[in-house]
Amino acid sequence: MRYGLIVLWMLVCSTTTALAQVSIGIGLPGVSIGINLPLFPELVRVPGYPVYYAPRLHSNFFFYDGMYWVYQRDNWYASTWYNGPWSLVGPEFVPLFVLRIPVRYYRDPPAYFRGWRADAPPRWGEHWGREWEQHRSGWDKWNRSSAPPPAPLPVYQRKYSGNRYPRAEQQQTLRRQNYRYQPRDALVRPHYQEPAEQGAPAPSRPGPRGAPQKGEPRRQDIQRTSPPPRRGGEGAQKSAPAQAPPGQRGPAIQDRRQQAPQGAAKREQPTPSSSQGKTPKGKAAEQEKDRARGDEQGQGRNR
Repeated sequence: MRYGLIVLWMLVCSTTTALAQVSIGIGLPGVSIGINLPLFPELVRVPGYPVYYAPRLHSNFFFYDGMYWVYQRDNWYASTWYNGPWSLVGPEFVPLFVLRIPVRYYRDPPAYFRGWRADAPPRWGEHWGREWEQHRSGWDKWNRSSAPPPAPLPVYQRKYSGNRYPRAEQQQTLRRQNYRYQPRDALVRPHYQEPAEQGAPAPSRPGPRGAPQKGEPRRQDIQRTSPPPRRGGEGAQKSAPAQAPPGQRGPAIQDRRQQAPQGAAKREQPTPSSSQGKTPKGKAAEQEKDRARGDEQGQGRNR
């Protein structure tokens, strides 16, 4: 009886130790990848690849283009922090250089890797099917001399382990302050985008049509400072005379009446005769002729 209790106690202790080494519950709701690292892992570059792997972990743990990549239980996961939270990545969206990692750098290879070349990438086309292979055609063909340089390691994360490991809402702020690298791979960028931080001010958005923006005058203020446009367009405004207020219409009409006789008087003034511009002698001769004509006409009337 005592021997049986001792054996049972040993089994419980071994199970508890195993669960402590491999913690479940890291990642998105309903997704667990079975990894909980107590410290920032040691990462070594894969020769000739812009990828790092973790040789001391019993896990398929990699770093590429600013993110951590884990292949676990026939699924790929990605995270910007070494201990998650993790997001599931479909086979059609895994970056090419992650797919090209040779088999020998998988520290916990699945059973179907057996028999595959250690210096070649896994046979993903054979594993995921012809449809995937057609969609990712040419994934295993590339010029090794044109491989991009690896992204710098986020070593600032070494300060955050154990109880100091930040929550998901804090990770983005810490990364933005300490790690300025931006991904080059088009398939990595969507996973690298920052979610909306709690407490951050929302970006300004354009309001509904007709609503004044910040710093712009309101329509009511515009109407108070400028008169409303009249019908007929700008040309009508220029040609139409300005109307005076009701209290000023009487004097305006009187001014017009006073100006009218002056204009008429100007029109009644005789035009200069043809005699203007002649010498005084010429004017006297004409006057004498006029007088003689008048005398002749008078005599004719008396007759």
